[in-house]
Amino acid sequence: MDSHKEQLQSRPRFSSRLSIIAVAAGSAIGLGNIWKFPYITGKNGGAAFIVVYLCCIALIGLPVLISDFIIGRRGGGNVVSSFRSLAGKRSPWLLGGFLALFGSATVLSFYGVVAGWSLEYIVKALSNEFAGKTPAQVGEMFGSFIVSPVEPIVYQLIFMATTAGVVYAGVKKGIESFSKLMMPVLLGIILLLCIRSLTLPGAGAGLAFLFKPDFSKLSAAGVLDALGHAFFTLSLGVGAMITYGSYIDKEEDLATTAVQICMADTVIALLAGIAIFPAVFAFGVEPGQGPGLVFVTLPNLFAQMPGGYFFCVLFFVLLTVAALTSSISMLEVSVAYVSEDLGMSRKRATLLLTGLISAVGVVCSLSMGEYQEQLTFFGKNVFDLADFAVSNIEMPIGGAISVLFVGWILKRRKVNDELTCNGKRKVPFVGAFLFTAKYLAPMGIAIVFLHSLGLF
Repeated sequence: MDSHKEQLQSRPRFSSRLSIIAVAAGSAIGLGNIWKFPYITGKNGGAAFIVVYLCCIALIGLPVLISDFIIGRRGGGNVVSSFRSLAGKRSPWLLGGFLALFGSATVLSFYGVVAGWSLEYIVKALSNEFAGKTPAQVGEMFGSFIVSPVEPIVYQLIFMATTAGVVYAGVKKGIESFSKLMMPVLLGIILLLCIRSLTLPGAGAGLAFLFKPDFSKLSAAGVLDALGHAFFTLSLGVGAMITYGSYIDKEEDLATTAVQICMADTVIALLAGIAIFPAVFAFGVEPGQGPGLVFVTLPNLFAQMPGGYFFCVLFFVLLTVAALTSSISMLEVSVAYVSEDLGMSRKRATLLLTGLISAVGVVCSLSMGEYQEQLTFFGKNVFDLADFAVSNIEMPIGGAISVLFVGWILKRRKVNDELTCNGKRKVPFVGAFLFTAKYLAPMGIAIVFLHSLGLF
């Protein structure tokens, strides 16, 4: 108990509410907002999908996020030691911590590959390589790049080295300082892209697509997509928010902070839609382009747009910055565990873990090219297998463990203490939160889990 108190007292803390929001929102705002949200919105009919998505954020995303923060701040340690201090050394709930460690490291291994693509696309955009290309030629360019045995790996390693540099500098001087600098940059870039997109002739059709609901276009599969994306967009189930929760001062209002993070994440996703869909409609492009929307369709669209060179470069800088703010949080999960529980220095842990995760990322990248046959298991290459295992199995289980633990296992007094800052704040919705954590959120996560496995 004494050692735990010492750990709580010596643990670094974020310096302000603004810092917490910048860091945690930075973790949540990533490729999912700029890359995935626009294409699944396009695929599912636009505004009606967004309405359902916002409801799912409130019913699933927010309760899981608050639960993660409660576990992290109450436990006062990394993702494993937080569960250990709250549940006991031999508790089966420790599985939640170890699953999160596996999930965060695995996500970062293939996430770094995709982030490397965005880094490469900054170079292509600066070189004006998309000018004069047809959509088919841009598609061929992307296809030949990702199967290359060298280029994607070089950019992946540059991206991972940048991530490591921020984490290496520490919680306050590295993660907090970087996030406070980059979040305004990210917001500024996306606002510039929105302004340019909205000034295009015919942009109004794109806004109508985003904000005028037509529920006849929304299928049952679209509702399930909204449910799944609401859960995954906030970096839930991989320990990032538990780890960051342990750096939040006891005087901070967890519930308000969680709401503000959800709002920031949603606003950036909507701004990404505003930056993309007016341009898509202005140039007569099909909005439901799928995953290729960002790396194939948009470069061609920018090439046709007046001033497109500048905005193409800007867009892929935005994509890379968003990816970086998320990758930092994923690396921090493992670094915090290894440095605190295994006694390794933070700097050494950062270098070791970056090397190991990058090595897995290299295998992920190679599995899409000429080594695909040798690196395919259970009918999926290593990249797709890692993505499937984390997104469809580990993240839902990890998120369910958090809400079930807070809803059913952690004493109500402790939950109340965390939400009210030990009685210093009035929080009338503690009962509603616990009801959601016990029943609604686990039910929603179960639906996401079964749907992702093709069982619902």
